[in-house]
Amino acid sequence: MLKRIFDIVGALCGLIFILPFIPFIAFAIWREDGGPVFVGLSRISEGKTITVWKFRTMVPGAAAMKKGLASQNERADGPFFKMKDDPRLTKTGKFLRMLRVDEFPQFWNVLKGELALVGPRPHEPEEIEAYPSEFRHLAHAKAGLTGLSQVMGASGLPFRKELEYDAEYLKEYSFWFDMKILLKTVLIFFTDPTGV
Repeated sequence: MLKRIFDIVGALCGLIFILPFIPFIAFAIWREDGGPVFVGLSRISEGKTITVWKFRTMVPGAAAMKKGLASQNERADGPFFKMKDDPRLTKTGKFLRMLRVDEFPQFWNVLKGELALVGPRPHEPEEIEAYPSEFRHLAHAKAGLTGLSQVMGASGLPFRKELEYDAEYLKEYSFWFDMKILLKTVLIFFTDPTGV
């Protein structure tokens, strides 16, 4: 109950913080290519497929282009896709990602109870299928906007190491552990926005 109350308060603070900037962000996204401002992505949380919301940072139809770029995937250790100069990224999208502003709409998912402020990293259904058997339980936990794996290296971590950190978080969970991760997230956000 304490975690849920904290999630609600944190989500409201996050949404209030980003609210004044939404018109400017929305205009910048729309002006570049006339596409939608928000994008809904399928992720797994508590064993269910949910739609998480982000400011759109890629060209319309980016998902369909992923297969054609598979040969340029820089991640060879798991199901994740990473490309340094992804041609699907828009100029506005690169800027939003650099500041991590693109993920602020996910506070709405937290407010709805689909995500937590802190938890295992939310992954795509196809990525969940690639989990080794000892980590399948992670898919049944409530995923989080940030988490132990994010503050310990984010997308730079090897696939298995990321899962190990998420499993450690669930094993060692406490309210104060959440607070420690949130504090570290905020520090990284303001000192090295690309590090979360």
